[in-house]
Amino acid sequence: MTADTTESPGGLARRYGRFVGCGLLMGAADVVPGVSGGTIALVLGIYQRLIQAIRSAAKTLLTFAKADLRGASAGFKSLDFGFFVPLGIGIVVAVGSLAGAIETQLHDNPEEMAGLFFGLIGASIVVSLRLISRPTAAHYALMAAVGTVLFVVLGYQSGPVSDPTAIILVGSGALAVCAMILPGISGSFILLMIGMYSTVIGAVSDRDFADIVFVGLGAAIGLALFSSALGWVMDRHGDLVTAAMIGLMLGSLRVLWPWPNGVGVISERHADVIDGTGLSWPASGDLPAPLILAVVAFGAVIGLAKASETLAAREHS
Repeated sequence: MTADTTESPGGLARRYGRFVGCGLLMGAADVVPGVSGGTIALVLGIYQRLIQAIRSAAKTLLTFAKADLRGASAGFKSLDFGFFVPLGIGIVVAVGSLAGAIETQLHDNPEEMAGLFFGLIGASIVVSLRLISRPTAAHYALMAAVGTVLFVVLGYQSGPVSDPTAIILVGSGALAVCAMILPGISGSFILLMIGMYSTVIGAVSDRDFADIVFVGLGAAIGLALFSSALGWVMDRHGDLVTAAMIGLMLGSLRVLWPWPNGVGVISERHADVIDGTGLSWPASGDLPAPLILAVVAFGAVIGLAKASETLAAREHS
């Protein structure tokens, strides 16, 4: 999609500035498990354009992989760079700016951060339930089955992955980036679920470019291979996919239970290991801070969802 050549420089600057701002908000959401960049894109009214841009880029990459240089060149020229580039700049700046603060808080205040994430995921479950157009007993059974299986499996997880191989980093990036086209499902949540959140957030914070490159490569592969497929499945079996995703979020709450140790943390900079899969009840003095943060996070996500619904209603009125 090419830019309108009749648009004034001031209009272009405002439009690109808006996309950078959208990227900043999406990047900030993707750093924190629970709120997805796709949800933010819905709220900001750019979701359909984002999906179309991702699918076009994926199609161009696949055309190039088939050695169809002429088709790839034509596809490349038609890409929506006026949207992609400023949005990407905003996302990169937000992730780079917030990663260090998030990693520090995970290490210094694991119970409080677990409470915050617990509230985010809990509200995301409530919001995602409303995305199922016609919920049936089969949908609820699928949620329960997926949630139960994941809850049990996570009980055998000894903690976050401490020394991932290049293959694991690439695979993590591929899985996490799929959340971009699934509103309500956070890429950071997927990383947290597979024990890679602390590793990836630490790599960004510490500027570990080798790990960042492998995760980025995985993200590119994931977009190229999965975006069209996931879009096709969501178009035809959206309610079942959403039910399965809700089950994943339900099961993941085991990892986010704040007690005894909150969210698991492993990093090269901090030579400690905290197992985030244990379950216990808090002492009375340990309850208020995580609980308050969980309630605040829950309210923030619900408010974001309400804003999304209001914006969608205005666009269709």
